Amino acid sequence: MTEPRETGAEAPPGPSGLSVLPGEAAEEPAPQGSGAPLGGGEVKSRAVVKYSSAPPRAAFARLQEKTDLKLPPANWLRESAKLGPAGAAILGHGKRSKPFSSFGMAYDFIDSVGNDVDVVSDSENIKKLLKIPYSKSHVSMAVHRIGRTLLLDELDIQELFMRSSQTGDWTWLKEFYQRLIDQKWQRKKKSKEHWYQKAILSKFLYYSINGDGAAQPVPSSAEPGVPPSPDQTHEDTEGASWPAPFEMPSSVSDDPSASNQGLKNDFVRNILWTFEDIHMLVGSNMPIFGGGRYPAVSLRLRDNNKPINVLTGIDYWLDNLICNVPELVMCFHVNGIVQKYEMIKTEEIPNLENSNFSTKVIKDIAQNILSFLKSNCTKEGHTYWLFKASGSDIVKLYDLTTLCEETEDKYQNPFTVPVAILLYKVACNMMMKKNQNKKHYGTIRTLLLNCLKLLDKGRHPQIIASANYMLSELFQLDEPKKEESSESPLNENSDESYSEEEEELPDSDENGSYGTSSDPPDDKKAVAVIQSVGELSVPEKYKSIHQIRPSCAFPVCHDTEERCRLVLGYVLEGLKSVDSSIKKESDLPAADPNTPIPLKYEDESASGGPECLEKQMALFLDKMGSLQEGHCSSQSGMTPGSWQHKMKLQLILKSSKAYYVLSDAAMSLRKYGRALRYIKLALQSHDTYCCLCTNMLSEVLLFLSQYLTLCGDIQLMLAQNANNRAAYLEEFNYQTKEDQEILHSLHRESSCQGFAWATDLSTDLECQLSVSCKCYEAANEILLFSDLKSQNPEHYIQVLKRMGNIRNEIGVFYMNQAAAIQTERVVSKSVSAAEQQLWKKSFSCFEKGIHNFESIDDATNAALLLCNTGRLMRICAQAHGAVAAAAGGEDARREFSPEEALYYNKAIDYYLKALRSLGTRDMHPAVWDSVNWELSTTYFTMATLQQDYAPLSRKAQEQVEKEVSEAMMKSLKYCDVDTASARQPLCQYRAATIHHRLASMYHSCLRNQVGDEHLRKQHRVLADLHYGKAVKLFQLLKDAPCELLRVQLERVAFAEFQMASQNSSAGKLKTLSGALDIMMNTERAFQLIRKELTEEGSQSKSDDHEPSTTSFPREEVMKLLSIFESRLAFLLLQSIKLLSSAKKKASQSEDEEGLLKTNKQLYSQLLRATASQHATLLERVDVILHLMGQLSAGKEASAATPPPP
Repeated sequence: MTEPRETGAEAPPGPSGLSVLPGEAAEEPAPQGSGAPLGGGEVKSRAVVKYSSAPPRAAFARLQEKTDLKLPPANWLRESAKLGPAGAAILGHGKRSKPFSSFGMAYDFIDSVGNDVDVVSDSENIKKLLKIPYSKSHVSMAVHRIGRTLLLDELDIQELFMRSSQTGDWTWLKEFYQRLIDQKWQRKKKSKEHWYQKAILSKFLYYSINGDGAAQPVPSSAEPGVPPSPDQTHEDTEGASWPAPFEMPSSVSDDPSASNQGLKNDFVRNILWTFEDIHMLVGSNMPIFGGGRYPAVSLRLRDNNKPINVLTGIDYWLDNLICNVPELVMCFHVNGIVQKYEMIKTEEIPNLENSNFSTKVIKDIAQNILSFLKSNCTKEGHTYWLFKASGSDIVKLYDLTTLCEETEDKYQNPFTVPVAILLYKVACNMMMKKNQNKKHYGTIRTLLLNCLKLLDKGRHPQIIASANYMLSELFQLDEPKKEESSESPLNENSDESYSEEEEELPDSDENGSYGTSSDPPDDKKAVAVIQSVGELSVPEKYKSIHQIRPSCAFPVCHDTEERCRLVLGYVLEGLKSVDSSIKKESDLPAADPNTPIPLKYEDESASGGPECLEKQMALFLDKMGSLQEGHCSSQSGMTPGSWQHKMKLQLILKSSKAYYVLSDAAMSLRKYGRALRYIKLALQSHDTYCCLCTNMLSEVLLFLSQYLTLCGDIQLMLAQNANNRAAYLEEFNYQTKEDQEILHSLHRESSCQGFAWATDLSTDLECQLSVSCKCYEAANEILLFSDLKSQNPEHYIQVLKRMGNIRNEIGVFYMNQAAAIQTERVVSKSVSAAEQQLWKKSFSCFEKGIHNFESIDDATNAALLLCNTGRLMRICAQAHGAVAAAAGGEDARREFSPEEALYYNKAIDYYLKALRSLGTRDMHPAVWDSVNWELSTTYFTMATLQQDYAPLSRKAQEQVEKEVSEAMMKSLKYCDVDTASARQPLCQYRAATIHHRLASMYHSCLRNQVGDEHLRKQHRVLADLHYGKAVKLFQLLKDAPCELLRVQLERVAFAEFQMASQNSSAGKLKTLSGALDIMMNTERAFQLIRKELTEEGSQSKSDDHEPSTTSFPREEVMKLLSIFESRLAFLLLQSIKLLSSAKKKASQSEDEEGLLKTNKQLYSQLLRATASQHATLLERVDVILHLMGQLSAGKEASAATPPPP
């Protein structure tokens, strides 16, 4: 129906009038409360009018006695303003309810179906069922299950078989009926008495609303009141009740009413009737009148000569209960002549004379019938037939769907498509309730799967495609994986109302006999049998013992791939359904879906490299611009806006999402070849979507940006894992049959090559990095020109971070290539053009990357790129240093060039910018420490080169020394020796080396300088200071004994230099004593050397056949040891000489005598040790350590002796 359906609400009885509301008026009034004043106090009944299409109630006119009802009134069969368009149905002259009447109601109140309501049916069918134990009449009804709801419709066997003889349909049922039920079946015609009574009732009702008690004959010229002949009436009212072959509505998804051919809700009112614990949605056309003190009454005509029987009483009572009418007005007549009126309250009807019945028994009958049907009509979507023959006490239930499937054409059942549509609509309705639909996913899936089982793919492609799309929508692709538990809403039965929480009990007499063991042989086809209608009156004789929906649990997907594969399976079925409905198959190029579509694979040399990418990117951006203008270019001939076009767009978009999720999952598993294959399919799907779409949504553009971002990630990982390229290539080229068929459907619409530039698996590292960068750039371009940047700030930030990262990767790639050229370069007097080009490319990438990070305030990553730019400047400086060395030749002295200074200073500037970007160490300690180290290294390298290759041709010695000193001190400033970290030993070594170099420089200046005594003194103090600091730092290190020994030897040489300029013996002795103290302080260095020598010896014994992996500097140690021995011998000899001369002058103290004696002994031992040609290095070290011990003991002894008085 096209009228709006509004939820009814109970209300007190309103003013008088006919119980018909206009289509958009308020609901029909109904008494408050859930009690049952109308039910006689024994049963509970409550009715809520959900919808009514009648105008306000009209008061009925009480006819005068002797009124002849055989004469037609003037208004007979004419429309009346009091009645509205539903007048004919109200007064009994409308077409009787069609066999799909329950479906019409179900479509209009889809919220109630499957969940809240037990039964949906015409009130006449409800009454007929409840009268089964009292009536000998036949019962024939079609029963369908949708969730917990049963749909009941009259199945008129006579009409059905008459149709069968005309069209050939239902022949299988006719044969079955004749064979098993009524072998002598023939069509029975209704009696003339039936048509006479019908005409009398119709005239009586028209008289009652006319307001005129007298009969007004109709002129013969315009007499519409002649009752139609029985044959004509049957032809008009019943012949059209079955639709000719049922056609699917033009668009189920677009037209929720689906009011085609027999699926219209023709009832004047739809009532939600609760009878005891049974909830029913009932359609009724009963006339209801009002007026005066009778706000709502039902009007009945009775022959005074025929007493009211039980069947009539039940009929009247149920009608009033269903419509919430408190009173019944009975008009008695004799041969059509009005005699009298009688008013009867509804609750008094069960106690009328000759029609006594128990309302509790009626309640038991209702509960038993409902339980019987729910227990046996278990298959959703099946058509069941409830049948009782005339005069029989046996009620049988057959599964017509199963019987129909045994025939050649299983789609002969005309209920199949309405049931399928209803299943589909209920599922759609549940899907729309987004706030609660997750817990219903199992139910929705079962509804849709049952819908698909009923439909012929060739005849109903639209519903099949839509149902498959909805099935795919049930699986949330973007959900994070959760641990499967019983509490998960997807794993439990989706709705409590869909399952009876009772265990299946064995059949017994108490629960009713549903089996066929006691049935006659010809009843084996029956699903269940009620052996005697009397059983229905026994309280709780039949119980609902079967689960209503035993298999509605949502399938558990153990991983993302399984979930996505299920989605793609449904998408493929939907695409097949859409493609099969497009008629222009002959215009398409032939393609076999079983033949793999070759994946494009080219070597980079053939595709033009990064230069070709620029052209492809330009084409891509042009295409994006055309999307904004709304171009559509389908190759299959689909009409934009058609259901095929809309559905294919949705299915293709779903497939692209599924492939994206698969690609992301493969990426997490480090299956980069598989990830690239899936993202290629995702982008191919999206390319097809772009070709079909006339109005690109921002959400879809965001998806594309995400796809391209992931594609960039994959290409980057492939570049970084080049060693496994063969395995990745194998993963990339593999394709499932499902993927092939989906790709075949995509190729019907487009070439799918729009993103080929982004998804090819290249063997060239540079190309892979470039493709990755272009993917990120394309993703960023989409965000910018579609104004998605502000709507999705998180994704925008991620894209810019990735752009900055890939530009850093490419910059490092070019920088490493430049460094490789530098190491492999033949001696040249200039930097090559290729090397300079690589510098420019690298610098450009770093610069763009820094801009990306700065634009999103990512100071840490910006600092890292600035640090890499500084490293690039150092590589440039090194290249120019190599060129300067080559230009000088072998004979000429190499000097520190201006180009080196320029690039080192640039490197320093970038490192300082990195530190300013970070601000403080707290922001990112690791990066801060790294930048400080690199900056310290740069200063140190520049100072070292200036010191070793002083540019004396351009600068004075003093200026060079000043610059070296400044650079070294700055290097020390950024060299953190105090903070405990993995780099601390390196920092200590660097600082010790700087102090050593500065001390050496000042030592050298002191040797070479003549003149200014103040300056000499200053250099002497600085040299001594830095030597001392260098020794302290080297002593902290466990792996620098050679450096410590070298510094100490330089300090000894510095002392010797000072001694040479001294004249007094006392001064010289003091200097010599200091030099010997320095010698003694080298004991720590020799202990470390001895330890390493011992470990080396033990290791060589245990690993005779394996080469030693230690890098002990044996030659350097031997060289330093020889120098040490010679300098110690020299100092001891000079000491002996000075002490001996003092003795001759008789000015020597006892301490000096003891010292002289000790020095002579030490000198003697040293000479003997150095004279031995066969002593090993370890033995020589041991000798030195022994001498150091003696020298130390002698010093302590002399220090302990008190001075003379």
